[in-house]
Amino acid sequence: MKKFVAISLLALGLAAPAQAGAVKVGVLSCGIEGGVGFIIGSSKAIDCVFEPAGGGDRERYEGRIGKLGVDIGVTGRSVVAWAVFAPGRTRPGALEGNYGGASAEATLAVGPGVNVLVGGFNKSINLQPVSIQGQTGLNLAAGIAGLKLDYVK
Repeated sequence: MKKFVAISLLALGLAAPAQAGAVKVGVLSCGIEGGVGFIIGSSKAIDCVFEPAGGGDRERYEGRIGKLGVDIGVTGRSVVAWAVFAPGRTRPGALEGNYGGASAEATLAVGPGVNVLVGGFNKSINLQPVSIQGQTGLNLAAGIAGLKLDYVK
């Protein structure tokens, strides 16, 4: 299992480098509800706060994160943070939209997970993990991840 996690994390780390000309515009921190994996996938509610680089008002987002692929087990609430890259400064609500990418996680009591996602406005927003997702439970998952974010005004 350790070998699976190491290979998955390496592959995900190389899967979606920030787009050429993209700059880091902030950090998106999210809480993901716990739940049960349904062997071929899962869908969980997510609530997030975006903190723009260089200050500015925080933005709230909510939505769902889902996985299609192997997802077996049960997890508690988890936390994940992404560095947000975009072609330039973003307007309020710019992260709203659909994202897709790769996902891998393995949990035995406490374990890591990684989701590398691209999407948002004109598919110009890139979410790169700034830390490994932390969660509790018993779970093994790998596959395609989808994220839908709605701006909360």
